[in-house]
Amino acid sequence: MMNIKEKLENIEKGTLEIISTEELEDKLKKDNPIAYTGYEPSGKIHLGHAITIAKLKSLQDLGFKIKILLADYHAYLNGKGTVEEIAETAKYNEMCFRGLGLSDDTDFILGSTFQTKEDYTTNVYKLATLTTLTRAKRSMDQVSRHSDNPKVASVVYPLMQVADMVALDVDIALGGMEQRKIQMLARENLEKIGEVPPVCIHTPLLHGLDGDEKMSSSKGNFIAVDDSAEEIASKIKKSYCPQGEVEGNPIIEIAKHFIYPNQDTIIIKRPEKFGGNLELNENELIEMFSSGDLHPMDLKNGVSDFLIEYLKPVREFMESEYNGK
Repeated sequence: MMNIKEKLENIEKGTLEIISTEELEDKLKKDNPIAYTGYEPSGKIHLGHAITIAKLKSLQDLGFKIKILLADYHAYLNGKGTVEEIAETAKYNEMCFRGLGLSDDTDFILGSTFQTKEDYTTNVYKLATLTTLTRAKRSMDQVSRHSDNPKVASVVYPLMQVADMVALDVDIALGGMEQRKIQMLARENLEKIGEVPPVCIHTPLLHGLDGDEKMSSSKGNFIAVDDSAEEIASKIKKSYCPQGEVEGNPIIEIAKHFIYPNQDTIIIKRPEKFGGNLELNENELIEMFSSGDLHPMDLKNGVSDFLIEYLKPVREFMESEYNGK
């Protein structure tokens, strides 16, 4: 049984920021505290999502109740399809999240089931009186599609996301760094309307396979968690991976966020004429790649082999639970 300090250390692994650690310690003293993440049902579930799901799984193991908001109204406000299209995507997304290993007692909640209720809309109106247009727009910088002629929806969106935290009674709000500005809006304004702001935990963003700053289903620069082995191998082979460059390299990031949290070393298979197989820990991998002693294609092959096996349970789950229905 972990003590509070050990739980904190576990939660800190793989995170960029916790606001605040002192408040998190208090949350850990509760029975079954609640952690939540919201996702727009807007396309394929990819490795970027899988980073936050991995953190949710670790919180679940520590006794947290996990709530995942399938934010259908948010997706609609963000121009991600018709109501009917988004509803179908939400069903698919839930199956992907289950396939990634969240337990059966995870709550999957559609935003549309509570976001028109009186208490919720009252909180949105209260938050609207506290939030400037400039602040609301800035909070959406990395969340919404950029437009020269933004809709009113783009400033309603962050207010709803803050109100979600109250409606779902969350102790922890988890998200990638693209969510930080909205979460800071919650930290600043929820107390002003008589509500307790959640602890905010931010995980890293994963670069797109094309080198773009963010992996995104809308940009097509992703590996979906239910991609076939052939698709994974093909996408990795074509991906951005400049010789010797570590920063902003999506293949290095995949190794950092998926391989080494799950195993101590990576196996890289090479013909004997090119030096034979390698077994490298994280420091050895970074050093060897930075120095140019590890070819990008060899790195890609090792990462591809790992991902194909790592995501195999998701493919099998989707085949049996989703495609078979």
